[in-house]
Amino acid sequence: MSLTLDEARAVSDRVRGHAIGLGAAVTIAIVDDGGHLQVLDRMDDASPMSARIAPAKASSVALFRRDDTDLMNLQQAYPAVFAQIIDTAGTPIVAGRAARLIWRDGVVVGAIAIAGGTLAQDEACVDVGVGSLSSVAST
Repeated sequence: MSLTLDEARAVSDRVRGHAIGLGAAVTIAIVDDGGHLQVLDRMDDASPMSARIAPAKASSVALFRRDDTDLMNLQQAYPAVFAQIIDTAGTPIVAGRAARLIWRDGVVVGAIAIAGGTLAQDEACVDVGVGSLSSVAST
């Protein structure tokens, strides 16, 4: 089962609330298990470029089935192979922090990425997003 649109919107709402509490203006991107965009939420004053970076990070994590750090390690370990994948993927591939898989019952159902704040703000927001799915799914 994939992440539903209602779940993705609810997760985005929780992340946005957390970002406001941090005083951060971020972009939240949530994709389904195939890397297709479900929610793109660019907060007022978030960097325009963050609206391109966040979806690319989320999609990359979903397609590779690797969280941000693992994907960055893969890119560093095999730069030539990674470059070939980028050339043939037909979609932007971005290995960057604050991008995580969303799991349900041991299965990847989507991914979330945050961009636009400081690294600490982006990481805190992505943690809230990943952690909120269980409470969102039960409401």
